[in-house]
Amino acid sequence: MTRAYYSTIFEAPAENVWNTIRSFGDYDWAGVPSVTVIENGRAGDQIGAVRRVEMADRTMRQILMAHSDRERSYSYEFLSGMPVNAENYIATLRVTPIVDGNKSFIEWFADFDATPDDRDLIRDAFVTNGFAVWLRSLRARLAQSEWDWG
Repeated sequence: MTRAYYSTIFEAPAENVWNTIRSFGDYDWAGVPSVTVIENGRAGDQIGAVRRVEMADRTMRQILMAHSDRERSYSYEFLSGMPVNAENYIATLRVTPIVDGNKSFIEWFADFDATPDDRDLIRDAFVTNGFAVWLRSLRARLAQSEWDWG
């Protein structure tokens, strides 16, 4: 197993961050041009919800494996549409409060299997082209929300 890991600090309370990302069915905050739906009728915080993300070049399906409002985290697994040659991909997105300054520590990580020749390249792609980009989009969205609602 290989782990791709990214973390950052937001100048926003953990509750604000979590309220934006907590629904597995709402992927708009990631800034990915896509249509996202829960295809099996479950709620976006219900374990077993299957998220279908339709993008211009592919459709991804992911299943919610764990969800905790208390821990401000969820984990999901790819069912199909993996953008790279990786298998057994399970990711976790977690928001932890930083009391000093009322900030948030956000971490996104994924464990996956890949061939020895591919694993470093795939890990780096998830971190730099995935997690980092999506969390920058989330940061911008939260900043816009703060501006809108003051």
